[in-house]
Amino acid sequence: MKGENSAYRLVGEFITQITSEEEIIEIEEALDETAPFKPVSIQINDSLKFLSDRKSPNYRNSIKESISAVESLCRIITKKEKSTLGQLLKLIEVKIGLHGALKAAFSQLYGYTSDKDGIRHGLLDETNIDFEEAKFMLVVCSAFINYVKIKITKMGIP
Repeated sequence: MKGENSAYRLVGEFITQITSEEEIIEIEEALDETAPFKPVSIQINDSLKFLSDRKSPNYRNSIKESISAVESLCRIITKKEKSTLGQLLKLIEVKIGLHGALKAAFSQLYGYTSDKDGIRHGLLDETNIDFEEAKFMLVVCSAFINYVKIKITKMGIP
């Protein structure tokens, strides 16, 4: 499909409008089901499924699953099941030397999904959320997941 300049590509097991090779690589890498990260890959897969549904895309749930995958990753690494992503990011910052600006960026993204009109808690008007916004969250969260996995691997953290 790439050679034919198709508007859709196969990513994971879904046909989607994501056509950038770099974005596809990040998502597919985050779909890796290696233990103990299977819950993370399930949530990335769900995000991709919600985004790629051509008959009834669910951008709100795609975004929710993307940020929840980051939260799951942080819970697995820190072994803190009851903490919020904001709390977990503070622990990840110390554990792997995460730059403060990256921690703040993901805290802000989490805040965006959790505020009074937020995606994770309240129901936003679906017309306010579009494909580009959901795609952004999926790609950014996938890239962050991959980054953290590489960091913990290099540090020998299980």
